[in-house]
Amino acid sequence: MLAIIGGSGLTQLANLAVERREVVRTPYGEPSGPLIFGRLCDQPAVFIARHGYGHTIPPHEVNYRANLWALKQAHASSIVSIASVGGIRADLGPGTLVIPHQIIDYTWGRKATFHEGGNAPVVHIDFTQPYDPELRQVLLAAARDAGQGVVDGGVYAAMQGPRLETAAEIDRLERDGADLVGMTGMPEAALARELELPYAAITVVSNHAAGRGDSKLGIQFASLEDILRESMERVRRIIEMICLDGK
Repeated sequence: MLAIIGGSGLTQLANLAVERREVVRTPYGEPSGPLIFGRLCDQPAVFIARHGYGHTIPPHEVNYRANLWALKQAHASSIVSIASVGGIRADLGPGTLVIPHQIIDYTWGRKATFHEGGNAPVVHIDFTQPYDPELRQVLLAAARDAGQGVVDGGVYAAMQGPRLETAAEIDRLERDGADLVGMTGMPEAALARELELPYAAITVVSNHAAGRGDSKLGIQFASLEDILRESMERVRRIIEMICLDGK
């Protein structure tokens, strides 16, 4: 069953034929909200809003472990994350959709593993490719089928938040090789890997990163809402075309 984690701009999935809502409890506390079960592409699917209904949970306070555990309990077979980001690379302007292929983690203090406490053994996961290659190809195919242009590949820098970055910090991220900057990519991707759930992302560039383009002197918040609304409609069209061959 396909799982969709909705980020900023996607707190509900209008094209999901809803069948039921379920409040879930986990050993790691409460998820961001109820799981919404339904059908997409004539296959079962489940949706959760990462920031809660009404977008009330900031990135550093999201209970990532509870969200991922709840999706695993619900028998999800693959996870597609939707997230808004800032564009660092010059060609990744507002409204661009990117299927990233790598992550650099700059977050701190977040509960980032299920393997801790008590007498739990030390567990190391292979994170060479943080996004599942096969699921990335499914997303790229869905974008083609939906007639939506996306950028294949990009390095996502996961920042702590909730504040946005300084221009100097973006300069550092660019030197490090980052193309995009967001606040929710980690530990979400790593936790999915620990649970052996294929995970990939569709990122929506909502603005130029600090010091870039029309954000050279500051982020233009007034334009973000319209960009996200239009871009998320394109994301919904892609999601409608995601088929997992019966998984």
